[in-house]
Amino acid sequence: MRIGYTLMTEQAGPKALVAHAARAERAGFDFEVMSDHYFPWLDEQGHAPYAWSVLGAVAQVTERVELMTYVTCPTMRYHPAVVAQKAATVQLLSDDRFTLGLGAGENLNEHVVGRGWPPVNVRHELLREAVEIISQLFDGGYVNYPGSHFRVDSAKLWDLPEKRVPIAVAVSGNQSVQTFAPLADAMVATEPNAELCQNWDVFQGRTARKIGQVPVCWDPSEDEAVKRAHDQFRWFAGGWKVNSELPGPAGFAGATRFVRPSDVAEQIPCGPDVGPIVEAVRSFEEAGFTDLALVQIGGEQQDEFLDFAQSDLLPALR
Repeated sequence: MRIGYTLMTEQAGPKALVAHAARAERAGFDFEVMSDHYFPWLDEQGHAPYAWSVLGAVAQVTERVELMTYVTCPTMRYHPAVVAQKAATVQLLSDDRFTLGLGAGENLNEHVVGRGWPPVNVRHELLREAVEIISQLFDGGYVNYPGSHFRVDSAKLWDLPEKRVPIAVAVSGNQSVQTFAPLADAMVATEPNAELCQNWDVFQGRTARKIGQVPVCWDPSEDEAVKRAHDQFRWFAGGWKVNSELPGPAGFAGATRFVRPSDVAEQIPCGPDVGPIVEAVRSFEEAGFTDLALVQIGGEQQDEFLDFAQSDLLPALR
């Protein structure tokens, strides 16, 4: 399994994220993923810079690590033709190290353009058309697309990398696996679900890359780690079906007001020890994931975590 590092745009500003990216490469991580949000989940996180500008800078301060959006919604804030242009540009800037991770989005981020929030089946229809448009643009030449939700009029990517940008799609169940496995190169999921991994390979017809993500909260003090994880990541307890529907940080704060620190500690490895993190990673490996990105909770604790990762955690995982 390849181990990655998450650049969390919700908990750090743009300059800090660029510095974290360079430090994570030196620490020995294999790849780096970046969230793409307009809002943080909770006010306590405090940040939401524009991911694509940060990615351009990250591409210039790193040399080896692969880069990825985890994930971009190409249906409301962004038109898919524009997402294709951004992805191709980052691929060129990074010398072919970029993977475009796509997902159906969250109300939290997409409501800002005032188009409302469609039901999940419509969101999947939108995402399918978006993936088709992006793929056609990656093929080169002019693209016209008369879809049910999107229209593209004579679009073309003029700066197209020699290496086609791989597309990864976030899935949460077998219906989305069946829809997107034939259209994408890799799978994204945030739970160690072996059935998703197996079915993805079946519908794609080969053993494909499967990219997961797991939050951790490293700190020399376990009590401080639990406190910080509860303060900034208690939204995690809601699950995807709830989290994708809430419209803003106030909604997440209200939905999680009865979540206790002990509830968070049961889901997220907290404290100074390697063992609980290794166990969390192992669950993804056993489910069939090929790649796993770690999220260190707390924007101010990244340097200490990266020192720990380089000296203790990555050797233990490998």
